[in-house]
Amino acid sequence: MEGNKTKPRAILVFGAPCSGKTTFAARFATKFSLAFYDLDELKEEHKFTRKNIILILGLITRTKQTIIIEGGLDTERERSEIRSLLYNAGYDPSLVWIQTDASTIRNRLKSKYHSLAKAKEAYNLAIDRIEAPSDAESPIILSGKHTFETQAKHVISGLADLSANDRKR
Repeated sequence: MEGNKTKPRAILVFGAPCSGKTTFAARFATKFSLAFYDLDELKEEHKFTRKNIILILGLITRTKQTIIIEGGLDTERERSEIRSLLYNAGYDPSLVWIQTDASTIRNRLKSKYHSLAKAKEAYNLAIDRIEAPSDAESPIILSGKHTFETQAKHVISGLADLSANDRKR
């Protein structure tokens, strides 16, 4: 009899700043008792380079626990690099893209920075950097304005669909 061949999951959450990605990822991790890593927070708090982050992720993958990662995923190249690392470590990585309309993001940034000028600057910098996912990335797409319960149901359904598609291959 063969052992359990189920791969651990890695859920990669990305989107514009103030789209709701950190809130969603943290709540999802708490609800399902999953490990949550905010790569941008690690980078800023500890002054880590991208190379440091990759090394840390390599160590985290040794745990083989299901993980949620947010931050450091703005470009297709960054997402591809992280997905490759996870795949090579035996993980089944899935992307979750949180979409929120520009006016909501601007309002959330104004509240965060308490300054219209800082909010505009942050918005413009982020929009210049973020790349929408390609068709090949096949993300689960969420609205940043839906309730957490709706978002969580959609992600669980999307993960089930991805697993079913993998079994068919």
